[in-house]
Amino acid sequence: MLGKPEWFKRRKYSGWGIIPKTWQGWVYILIFMLPFVVFQALPFWDEKTRFFVTIAWLVILLVDVADIMIRMRNDERERMHEAIAERNAAWVMLLVIIIGILYQVTTSALIQTFKVDYFLIGALFAGVIAKMITNVYLDRKN
Repeated sequence: MLGKPEWFKRRKYSGWGIIPKTWQGWVYILIFMLPFVVFQALPFWDEKTRFFVTIAWLVILLVDVADIMIRMRNDERERMHEAIAERNAAWVMLLVIIIGILYQVTTSALIQTFKVDYFLIGALFAGVIAKMITNVYLDRKN
C-alpha cells in the first residue's frame, strides 16, 4: 500500500510490530502521524467527528502496517527465532491471564459475590479455538 517493507525491520526486543530502519521509514511515520496530530489539536471538530476520524485513521494505519509486515522477507533462522519468541510470549500471557482469573474468582468468593472479567475468559477460549483451528489446518495440510 503506502509503506515499503525495506524501510522497516521487525521489532524484536520491545513488543510486536515494525520499527523504521531507514530515513524513509521515519518520514513515513512522520507523514502518517503529523496530519492526525494537527487534526486532533485543532478545536474545529466535535467529539463524535474526532472519534470516527481516529477510528478510520487507525484502521488505515493498521492495514498498511499489516501489509508491510506480510511483505517482509525473513530467512528460515529468523522465522524460527520469531516462532520460539511468539510461543514463549503466548505461554507467559496465558499464565498471567489464568492467574488474573483465579485472583478474581478467589477475591470475589471471599466477599461472597461472583465477579470475574468475562473478557479474560473470552481471551482464553479464543486462544483455544485459534490453536484448534491451526492444528486442524496443519494436520490436513500434511
